Amino acid sequence: MKGYKKYVRQYFRPEGAQSEWVRREYVDKAPIWCSVDLRDGNQSLIIPMSLEEKLEFFELLVKVGFKEIEVGFPAASETEYEFCRALIENDLVPDDVTLQVLTQSREHIIKKTFEAIDGAKNAIVHLYNSVSVAQREQVFKKSKQEIIDIATFGAKLCEEYRQKASGNIMFEYSPESFTGAEPEFSLEICNAVSEIWHPTPERKVIYNLPVTVSHSMPHVYADQIEYMCKNLDNRDGIVVSLHPHNDRGCAVADSEMGLLAGADRIEGTLFGNGERTGNVDIITLALNMYSQGVDPELDFSDLPAITEVYERVTRMHVYERQPYSGQLVFAAFSGSHQDAIAKGMKYREEHNTDVWTVPYLPIDPTDVGRVYEADVIRINSQSGGGGIGYILETRYSHVLPPKMRAAFAYYIKGISDHEHRELLPDEVYEIFKRDFVNLETRLRIPEAHFRQEPDGITATVTIELDGEVSVKTAFGNGRLDAVSNALKRALGNIYTLDTYMQHALEVSSQSSAASYVGIKDENERLEWGVGIDSDIIMSSVYALVSAVNRLLTKD
Repeated sequence: MKGYKKYVRQYFRPEGAQSEWVRREYVDKAPIWCSVDLRDGNQSLIIPMSLEEKLEFFELLVKVGFKEIEVGFPAASETEYEFCRALIENDLVPDDVTLQVLTQSREHIIKKTFEAIDGAKNAIVHLYNSVSVAQREQVFKKSKQEIIDIATFGAKLCEEYRQKASGNIMFEYSPESFTGAEPEFSLEICNAVSEIWHPTPERKVIYNLPVTVSHSMPHVYADQIEYMCKNLDNRDGIVVSLHPHNDRGCAVADSEMGLLAGADRIEGTLFGNGERTGNVDIITLALNMYSQGVDPELDFSDLPAITEVYERVTRMHVYERQPYSGQLVFAAFSGSHQDAIAKGMKYREEHNTDVWTVPYLPIDPTDVGRVYEADVIRINSQSGGGGIGYILETRYSHVLPPKMRAAFAYYIKGISDHEHRELLPDEVYEIFKRDFVNLETRLRIPEAHFRQEPDGITATVTIELDGEVSVKTAFGNGRLDAVSNALKRALGNIYTLDTYMQHALEVSSQSSAASYVGIKDENERLEWGVGIDSDIIMSSVYALVSAVNRLLTKD
């Protein structure tokens, strides 16, 4: 691909990086979560949310369990200012939830920001300015010291306004474009801000180290975070926060490795909405932890409801393959996948285990509000007997013999392939009933009477074939065998019995019986029929008649 030589590495890996974070196996506790849906997420929408939509989204974030929510840049627009005021004046912020507001290092903006949060019980004032080499040289045309001066100027003003304000106000500073700056410079500017804000364990300061633009592989970012965590002054009074964007598709990996490297906090959005390729998807991060047996301390137990609100108020669409939340992420179309899932589910039931190890499903879909039959097993031309059999068994109580299950799967796949579409479970069942159950096309058996003999059964069977009625008597080792032998007298020896299986469809005194019969023609080709009746004997007769009708129809 032409043009690659114009790209240079714009990141700086700390000299002598030890990468001690690599020794940690997984993120073992939930970070402090901060949703930036109402700021970063909202500003990236084609049509930003209205005040009413923002209020609804805020309520959703609170319900999910976020304790820190960035609600906007109050000085940037009247809508964002009014939203902040509406939350405070209408007492919509729970006592354990902190509002976060964004500000640049300019006095009129800082003044407006503090006016916006007046009366808030808990607030975070988030100050930022860009520090990357590209921003310094191309946008601001300023030296490192001049960039530090911008940060410290804003930090001093924030402290002055905090002295006059009421409520519990915490500070956050972001060296924007952190990943494009020298780590030692980012450290210098953060420590310069600390000299003004004086972080302590009792009054902590947040240093947010964003992947404003993703330049490197995630391990480099983790090394940068580890360097900052080890070298920041007053580390016990500092909350190290991450704010990864997804330019390289690495936001989740950046976040997880950054947490391993010592970070304490994550800023992100639901479903990863945000500028360009978006912010880190907090749902994915949280459920990744959940799948490792770690409580994420956020409630995503009803992802369909969360998705509905998100799509409606943002006018965005959750991609069908979005981890955990996409419509198809638990769906298995592949026959081998369906078979493994069905067997895994049966194993759990038989062993009564609380541990989740079902093949192909990293978490239990019901934990996030999904339904096994509707979401997990999907039927199309790629499906197999295991999945189709699982649907018939779990939804409709039909346990097909293994050979019939395979044959019916090919039958359904052929229909799906011909129609070039997915078949819904109810459609599969309707096809099953229409084409296999209690068929009376060319052949009917209106009556069958049985007499017990010392060594078997004699059946007297009324047979109606293409409208002509005859009565045949035959002996067999059981009722079905006797009826079959009577049929052969009427039809000729065009088949042999191969398989018979039956079970109750419902556990009750009024239960129906389902019978499955497989017959082989002269060419050893199997044909199947199903019978359903309250009488187990008649259900087996109907199954045989159905199989023979299918054989006669093909002939």
